[in-house]
Amino acid sequence: MPGLIEYELAGMDVADVRFAISPLNELTLSLRTFRDPGRYPVHLPWLRRTEQARSTLDVPLLLALTNDDMWTPDYLSPRPHAPLTRIDDELAAVARVPADRVLADLRALHPRLPEPLRGDPSARILDALREYWRTCFAPWWPRMRAVLQADVVHRGQVISAHGLAAMFADLNERVQLRDGVVRARLISDTRYRRSTSGEGLTLVPTLFSRAATIPISPSEPPVIMYGTRGAGTLWQAESRPSPAVLTDLLGATRAGLLTMLETPASSTELAGRLGVTTSAVNQHLRTLRAAGLLAGARHGRSVLYLRSELGDALVAGSGLRGDRLPPAPPRMPL
Repeated sequence: MPGLIEYELAGMDVADVRFAISPLNELTLSLRTFRDPGRYPVHLPWLRRTEQARSTLDVPLLLALTNDDMWTPDYLSPRPHAPLTRIDDELAAVARVPADRVLADLRALHPRLPEPLRGDPSARILDALREYWRTCFAPWWPRMRAVLQADVVHRGQVISAHGLAAMFADLNERVQLRDGVVRARLISDTRYRRSTSGEGLTLVPTLFSRAATIPISPSEPPVIMYGTRGAGTLWQAESRPSPAVLTDLLGATRAGLLTMLETPASSTELAGRLGVTTSAVNQHLRTLRAAGLLAGARHGRSVLYLRSELGDALVAGSGLRGDRLPPAPPRMPL
């Protein structure tokens, strides 16, 4: 019998449903690409770019954190408690999970634990995930986060224009809201029904799932992770044409950066989009900012750059029109 998980909403008010982004969820779900890269072709460019870094990791242990059904341990996909959760906070929470809970979640994946997970693997798992984040995720996280945040903005617009039921229908073909109950059909045979009373329902966009992902235990807080919009644009190197006059004035790279920064972006995101190093981008950004063509504002640990009024005027005066630019993936508001 196909699986079915049902969440009874405590009320039909929008306040009962919230969105949040979890770096730990992304880190954990991305392990699926290790096991079967062909199922996630959109991430092949990232896998190629991080191949050398991954070779230094505890790959057998990381691979063991998924199974053939692409499940991952519930305790490594906690419900995020804030719209922009920090990875350090989530890993600190994982470190406090009791050993018996860790083993129970691992045995839900593997009735017979593989060798890397035997004994008490809690500390080894945490160390492996920290190193995986540092080498393969941290450089790309601002770019990933921007796509995830753009999805959340879109879902809010759908709710405002068409209502809560339309938003759920747009999440995934297997998810629907009817008569105050959110129903998610699963490939597995997991079935349960529970109320969201006192906890609400958290919706978490992810770049590493094509279907709805829900905790396999009814004791877990109500969460639905769903595939985000825009994942197909994530690893595309972007090159924007600049008018000859702007290129002659600033040089091709700085002119390209100035035309791209009609919406905010970090130096890390820009480097990924252009396929160059972050340090090279930072040199050009400092020059453009010193000339008064860019403004910068801190967002967490990142600095987001945006064209200043002078920069807008320079681009407009050069004859560059928005309709001559190829579409770019949406980015977070400043």
